[in-house]
Amino acid sequence: MNKIKNYINGQFLNPSSNVWIDNYCPANGKVYGQIPNASKADVENAYIAAKSAFPSWSETTLEERSRILIKISELLEANLQRFAEAESKDNGKPVSLAKTIDIPRAASNFRFFGNAITQFASESHESIGQDAINYTLHQPIGVVGCISPWNLPLYLFTWKIAPAIAAGNCVVAKPSEITPMTAYLLGEICTEAGLPRGVLNIVHGLGSTTGQAIIEHPDIKAISFTGGTETGAHIARVAAPMFKKLSLELGGKNPNIIFADCNYNDMLETTVRSSFANQGQICLCGSRIFVEATIYEKFKTDFVKKVKQLKVGHPSKEDTNIGALVSKPHLEKVMQYIDIAKEEDGTILYGGNKVTIAGYEDGYYIEPTIIEVTTDECRVNQEEIFGPIVTIMPFNTEDHVLQMANKVKYGLSATLWTNNLKRTMRMSNQLHAGIIWVNTWMLRDLRTPFGGVKASGVGREGGFEAFRFFTEAKNVCIKY
Repeated sequence: MNKIKNYINGQFLNPSSNVWIDNYCPANGKVYGQIPNASKADVENAYIAAKSAFPSWSETTLEERSRILIKISELLEANLQRFAEAESKDNGKPVSLAKTIDIPRAASNFRFFGNAITQFASESHESIGQDAINYTLHQPIGVVGCISPWNLPLYLFTWKIAPAIAAGNCVVAKPSEITPMTAYLLGEICTEAGLPRGVLNIVHGLGSTTGQAIIEHPDIKAISFTGGTETGAHIARVAAPMFKKLSLELGGKNPNIIFADCNYNDMLETTVRSSFANQGQICLCGSRIFVEATIYEKFKTDFVKKVKQLKVGHPSKEDTNIGALVSKPHLEKVMQYIDIAKEEDGTILYGGNKVTIAGYEDGYYIEPTIIEVTTDECRVNQEEIFGPIVTIMPFNTEDHVLQMANKVKYGLSATLWTNNLKRTMRMSNQLHAGIIWVNTWMLRDLRTPFGGVKASGVGREGGFEAFRFFTEAKNVCIKY
């Protein structure tokens, strides 16, 4: 039985209230550990540690901060197998996926921001004719709060805390209570890498208790959150009147738009991946597939054939393509949408059933599911399911598919498959999304801004955008 503890001021501590939450393994449905349900008192202790560490950390040289962050990245790489297995056990994703994507990307986050902080430059403006010069300082905020989701646990946790501490802030961070293990292990890595006490504090618990205590704390000056749109709206209601800086990376219902002039084989392979990677539990998955009518029947046949080849299995198996969903309540939510699709006259082309794995009968497994819909206005095409379910339907004109793509309340990403340059430029300009992929998916450059529009969030992460969020700009004007 693993007992996770809070990481406060460089020490692992039990919750002050001694209240614990069961931690389930999705692959077998069994409790395998417990985590704290940190209270206001625990968050306050974390804040005090962060506040105490801030003066010295904010004055640490950029080279020293860079050295420590890069050391953390190296230690993550050295512990790749251990972290990948922990991520898989906690989340249900295949070990192979965690080993090739999640943990390497977490290490890359520390390395990237460790290097990038040495290149983050201030601006200056000479006021010619006025004998003056302006220069802008980007100063760390102080103590900031970072709250991350369960779908890419360490990957997205480090995506927040790495730029925050690189910029000179100290952090009170909460990973998802559903997938806490790799965040817990990260505390050990940070200590080994020489990160000073109090710079990073990790508190575990429910959103309604621990998360609420972070967002309503009067002296935590910024909140970076990734998660559901409803939770993001709640955070905004609490934090905005307190004039906290907010970065909210929320839900998505992303269109995958396929024109007949695409590179067909590349599109087909990538569309299988963009539909079902991480059991479809990625906010960037292309869950609405629109296919030009002239190739629709061919695509439907080929896509179903490809998806049938995906193996649902225990996350530890090398040949597993789709592991377990993250929790029993989430599995039940996803299954409800299959019933909704049937009620809305959707056609289940493949999947739609729970899967029983021998020896792991209580695990949270489901077939990858393809639903053919006749209208883009059905609930399965409008609401975020966040599981291994995609809808497909044909379109005839560019204007029609653009209208359907933009109709949902979300606007995180879109994928466009075409070799027509003029169409690429037209549609990229008109799609309502923060990220457009053309003839690819999930090709990420850490220097680029990341985020969405509409109900998909507020603000941008990534590259220097993250440093701008985690600092305050101060302009200095000198007349000479």
